[in-house]
Amino acid sequence: MPDKIEKIGRNSWIQHGELNQRIYLMKLDREEAVEVISLMNNLARSKKYSKIFCKVPGNKAPLFTANGFIPEAQIPGFFRGEDSMFFMSKFLSSDRLLHIETKELEELSKLLDRNKTQSWDPPEKSEKASVRKLNENDCETMAGLYKKVFQSYPFPIFDPAYILKTMKSGVQYFAIESNNKLLALASAEVDAYSQSAEMTDFATLQQHRGKNYAYFLLEAMQTHMKSEGIKTLYTIARLRSVGMNLTFLRMNYQFAGTLLKNTNISGEIESMNIYYKQL
Repeated sequence: MPDKIEKIGRNSWIQHGELNQRIYLMKLDREEAVEVISLMNNLARSKKYSKIFCKVPGNKAPLFTANGFIPEAQIPGFFRGEDSMFFMSKFLSSDRLLHIETKELEELSKLLDRNKTQSWDPPEKSEKASVRKLNENDCETMAGLYKKVFQSYPFPIFDPAYILKTMKSGVQYFAIESNNKLLALASAEVDAYSQSAEMTDFATLQQHRGKNYAYFLLEAMQTHMKSEGIKTLYTIARLRSVGMNLTFLRMNYQFAGTLLKNTNISGEIESMNIYYKQL
């Protein structure tokens, strides 16, 4: 079962459940930070979750530090190009930090070093494939593609009704399409208040990988976000997905940190990397 998204306090939002074994503070009302911290601690204890993961405005970060949270990543100028966003976590079980992806973290360090020195020529897209912004009529097909790509996912994107709901709340979906068939997907979760957008939900059918579809989707979404006045783009990318990490680095995104054992995707809880770009 996917984790639940629900309001906590008066106007803050969390996701929590057994799938990710965590609470994810997705949106914090700054006026109730102390109350929300207390509510999350109580909920985590009652559910025996092993991690609380939070997106925290910079001016509230000291309150979270005082309550045992540590910063795992930071995006400067996240809020309208001004205040920073901290990604802060509290680990409630030592088991959560066992068996972290040591080899992959070592490879990430090498990748970040190489990216500073290696030149790269942007790929050319096949004339048969085009990028299209999707609409409500595409939800069922999109859910089918996501089911084929992911064994599990932190949000219920296998459900057409959920995808439709997110569309109506402002999430914008894009696809690589050829002969009226969807080959790859991605989305931009826009937050008008902070003038930011999370570039997420990248998925390419197995038989069409290696064609740089994630690059072309990201390129198109960036252009669209800039036209809408978005100032900050960011992503939470799988540590194990070298291709996705390379895509963001080659598009001049900055590495902001690693969220250890954070997200259940493709069947197990994995570490995730944060990248960001100011437009």
